[in-house]
Amino acid sequence: MENNNIFKDLLVVELASVLAGPAVGMFFAELGAKVIKIENKSTGGDITRNWKLPVEDSSDAYSAYYHSINWGKEERMLDLMDPTDREQVIELIKKADIVVSNFKAQSAEKLQMDYESLKVHNPKLIYAAITAYGDDNPAPGFDVMLQAETGWIYMNGAPEGNPVKLPVAIVDILAAHQLKQGILVALLQRQTSGKGSYVSISLFDAAVAALANQASNWLNVGHLPQRMGSQHPNIAPYGDIFYTKDEIGIILGTGTQKQYERLCDALGLPHLKMDARFLTNSLRIANRSALNEYLEKAIGSVIFEDFQKTCKEQQITIAPINNLEQVFDMPEAQKLILSEKMEDGRIKKSVRTAVFKIRF
Repeated sequence: MENNNIFKDLLVVELASVLAGPAVGMFFAELGAKVIKIENKSTGGDITRNWKLPVEDSSDAYSAYYHSINWGKEERMLDLMDPTDREQVIELIKKADIVVSNFKAQSAEKLQMDYESLKVHNPKLIYAAITAYGDDNPAPGFDVMLQAETGWIYMNGAPEGNPVKLPVAIVDILAAHQLKQGILVALLQRQTSGKGSYVSISLFDAAVAALANQASNWLNVGHLPQRMGSQHPNIAPYGDIFYTKDEIGIILGTGTQKQYERLCDALGLPHLKMDARFLTNSLRIANRSALNEYLEKAIGSVIFEDFQKTCKEQQITIAPINNLEQVFDMPEAQKLILSEKMEDGRIKKSVRTAVFKIRF
């Protein structure tokens, strides 16, 4: 079965804008669901329609940002404050399986678009809500705020530089993934109970939950993560960046002792395998600067293509640092591009978000 037929019988009503909520809607659209996106016509629709780069056509009804997360949806411009428009939405929700919302709790209640109001119309409804800080905290929040508050920005950047925001709205994306999981569990539960449910995620919870080893390093041994560029606090050489003789930037992903030893051999540095400063991963972390002096000189003397070939043959994990033009020149990435014909005939593109494979 193709992924795009998995949810062909589901109806999703999206009452969400910006990124996290629409990402959930697009996930179900990619898997075959009918997704109807309700946009506020009184404000010109989803705010991301206007988040345009200087090179974009100012008269276009859509921005490139909007296309990134709204593929495959049926858009309807309606005003929930208007009785006629509101009734149209209620009629849709009566037949819907899932509603995705990012209203503040008070706003949802005022509009009677909260779960308690809508389940009266549809007891089997799964209502999926995204908030910034939780159901009981009405404070607004954008991704950049949550990146800052939950430690992501503090840890990101070069040691001698300023803290840096990640270049994608990672907290929104993480929250969307969490909500997708919750919805799938709710759908499974509904198969046996026949009842709908309320599923929610906050941006704050999603951000903290994804801190992984950085959180554990602090919670267990009191190690406060600092800015390290792309280097890894627990592994070396891993995340370290070097340049080849032909000025190609590469990053190392040496995750095991065998990979480290193979790297030394490939670079003509077999003596480093026996150097007391670098015998174990812990020692390499402690003596990273000294190790990197050897690696920088050796990698700076090789041609990238030749070195990459050697690394592939020896199962040594390195990667070139590609820009997005280079990424989408790769056949593997081209397979992940979605195209959509708009009403004006123009073709818009986005990237798949549901990229898992499944066989039945």
